[in-house]
Amino acid sequence: MAKYKIAWMPGDGVGNDVLDAAKIVLDKIKLDAEYIPAEIGWENWRKEGNPLPDRTINILKNTTCALFGAITSKPKEEAEAELASELRGKSIAYASPIVKLRQMFDLRTNLRPCKAYPGNPLNYRDDIDLTVFRENTEDLYSGVEFFPVPDDFRQATEKNNAKMKRFSSTPANEMAISLRIITKRASRNIVTDAFEYAKKHGKPSVTVVEKPNVLRETSGLFVRTAREVAKNYPGIRFYEANIDAMCMWLLKNPQDYSVLVTSNMFGDIISDLAAQLVGGLGFASSGNIGDNYAVFEPTHGSAPKYSGMYKVNPMATLLTVKLMLDWLGETSAAESLEDAIAAVIREGKVRTYDMGGQNTTLEIAQAVVGKM
Repeated sequence: MAKYKIAWMPGDGVGNDVLDAAKIVLDKIKLDAEYIPAEIGWENWRKEGNPLPDRTINILKNTTCALFGAITSKPKEEAEAELASELRGKSIAYASPIVKLRQMFDLRTNLRPCKAYPGNPLNYRDDIDLTVFRENTEDLYSGVEFFPVPDDFRQATEKNNAKMKRFSSTPANEMAISLRIITKRASRNIVTDAFEYAKKHGKPSVTVVEKPNVLRETSGLFVRTAREVAKNYPGIRFYEANIDAMCMWLLKNPQDYSVLVTSNMFGDIISDLAAQLVGGLGFASSGNIGDNYAVFEPTHGSAPKYSGMYKVNPMATLLTVKLMLDWLGETSAAESLEDAIAAVIREGKVRTYDMGGQNTTLEIAQAVVGKM
């Protein structure tokens, strides 16, 4: 029996291409694992009205972790238009399967390293090495939205908050409301994870990134909780920054930061910005991590126009495999893989189109294997 059972979820578009590259590396490592195929994504939505079938959830419940490729998501009207004809008009609403997985398995921590590897022509500069901790289950991603806005909700809100009264003349079908939900428990967990990571990896500072001067209650709660947690780590410097200013400072002095921690929406934004500093989403890995399970995924999209062409950069996926190996405790294999990735980038002989080269997705994986 294999030591690990890994749910294998290519998903949509180039998800298949990049997981094929991952398999080349995992075969070289000879990881003692059984890879169990699991369906997820747009085709499941179109055919079944459910992008995350129950059979896939059952597979995940019986595996060690999951490796995920990419997902296609579209707005409400476009999603419904692509349903099979027999499913249309039945009030079936599309919901992101990866968001659902994060909430269902309480994968509270989204870990996104953004590290510049010397030799990458797309680097903003070579001395960037920062990690974003994004709370993964709350905020605007909670899915608590209203359209049209119910009368009882409006009345209750106006009664408890005078600021809502200025919208009292707006018709219910001309207004939509999304609730930003932040809890102290989740805030404490993600900030603690950030500090523990900084402590383990010798990172000098943790910066909480929010907007408490405007979002006084939600960002305010997050920041106040972060201050409480920071007191338990006197050896690590603690900073606070507003999300808008942080975007500016990351462009100006990215090397000044090591660990950033924030809520779900701001984390989504700031991690993409940080990824671009080190070459773009083709180098952006991530882990969705809970106490008992984890789903690892590159953060790029499904890029349907490149599906099956083996054109896209697999480095994000290979770095995601590195995160998975770390989480599994296979640290030696993780270090060997990262060293090989760094060597291929440094030499610059094998590059995909985004780096100015002509090599395929699989040729990059083979070059990395050649360095291991």
